[in-house]
Amino acid sequence: MSRTDAESVRGVEPVEPLGGLGVAMAATLKRDLTLAARRRSDIMNPLAFFALVITLFPLGISPQPALLATIAPGLLWVAALLATLLSLEALFRADYEDGSLEQLLLAPQPLPALVLGKVCVHWLMTGLPLALMAPLLGLLLALPAESYLVLSLSLALGSISLSLIGAIGAALTVGLSRGGVLLSLLVLPLNIPVLIFGTGAVQAAIIGDPVGPHLAILGALCCAALMMAPFAIAASLRISING
Repeated sequence: MSRTDAESVRGVEPVEPLGGLGVAMAATLKRDLTLAARRRSDIMNPLAFFALVITLFPLGISPQPALLATIAPGLLWVAALLATLLSLEALFRADYEDGSLEQLLLAPQPLPALVLGKVCVHWLMTGLPLALMAPLLGLLLALPAESYLVLSLSLALGSISLSLIGAIGAALTVGLSRGGVLLSLLVLPLNIPVLIFGTGAVQAAIIGDPVGPHLAILGALCCAALMMAPFAIAASLRISING
């Protein structure tokens, strides 16, 4: 008699193979992608906000190309950060309201892995489009063409950290009726290093300095967030749901 049969005879559930976690993460990704496709306004609002901020800023400051090119890296990164924050409040809100978040906490698979799948969908729907959209808006700010690739790379890499760090705040405030302001206060200080080195990478590309060190630090921040943030998100969700 095999081990699985023996466990079944004794009334003990057999241990699931490691593939069960992969199936659960794939199901989470598929479900969240389907829901995101149905709620298109949640995807378009951050992108529209990002485009409006960049479009209106030259009208309020100055249309001079030299001035716009100087402030463009910081402006693009700050606008991307605020657009990401705009979409974070809804990350767990719908699941909390329909009760599926409680089921997620009761799932046999590790909660940090499941929430990592949800954050991945958030990045695919928000961070990646912002990174692809940024060079087009850089034209409005007279950003030099040689910095476009670095701008996209830095935003794509840095927005992973923004989504992971922001998800911690979203998990802590998911049970609050108006947690948007508190979410911003919790998350913004933690995002300052990403903002500094992301802006520094674009500025280095403009003046011709090496961009490798800035991108390397962004990558290190991304790796650190990938290792630690899922556990912090899971703990925050348990605090919010279980009190």
